[in-house]
Amino acid sequence: MEACEIARLLEELLSAALSRTSPRDACRAAAVSAAFGTAADSDAVWACFLPSGRDLPLLADGEQLPCRKKDLFLRLSGSPVLLPGGLLSMWLDRETGAGCYMVPARELSIGWGALADSRSSESAELILVCWLYIRGKIDSKMLSQGSIYSVYMVYKFANYLYGLSDGYYGLELPVQKASVSVGDNHQIRKVCIHPNQQRSMRRNCHATLPHKRADGWMELELGEFVCEGHEDGDVSFGLSEMKDLSRKNGLIVQGIEIRHKI
Repeated sequence: MEACEIARLLEELLSAALSRTSPRDACRAAAVSAAFGTAADSDAVWACFLPSGRDLPLLADGEQLPCRKKDLFLRLSGSPVLLPGGLLSMWLDRETGAGCYMVPARELSIGWGALADSRSSESAELILVCWLYIRGKIDSKMLSQGSIYSVYMVYKFANYLYGLSDGYYGLELPVQKASVSVGDNHQIRKVCIHPNQQRSMRRNCHATLPHKRADGWMELELGEFVCEGHEDGDVSFGLSEMKDLSRKNGLIVQGIEIRHKI
């Protein structure tokens, strides 16, 4: 088909076609022709990449929601926003439009000895505990149907506590157990919260290791799952280590992220 013939297609038809693609594909289509550019920029297309009106998150006090659907998508995919109630935060995956979430530490069940971290109301610090037990959940209906998700614990280690060279200890050697459950699907894997690969391999060589993020926090993948869309109830996830009862100290947990898998 000639480019001039494509340009004559009704904008509504182009918009209907582009709305069945992805945000990334819509942006690429804008470069095809002026007609595609107009359609790819329309509210009809970008409304399909946004949560329904009743599921749109609240923005910070005083911040106005952009009127154009594309601008709203860019705002929600640019940085996390708090959901109503101020508990969970969410953002949209810029490639696919899938909803992503952070369950903060205060909404997690953190076992024996977890104390609120005075440096941030959003994190918690484990001080002098004998085992690790961190659990969380999220309503499966909040997630995007058909999306593959990965679950990450976001954390760091304390420094210079009580005059020690490191504020953390007891966290280097044990291999922990991570779990992700949705419906009848239960996934368990071995992980190691400490990034020292040599120590991890001496203990149990096939544990998943963390990596450091650009924001200075570390993240450890606990597992992944597919949101089929027909599940009822919660997606549950967590990390535990209860066999090694040696003292552990200085793990600062920011929360657990549920992100669209790249």
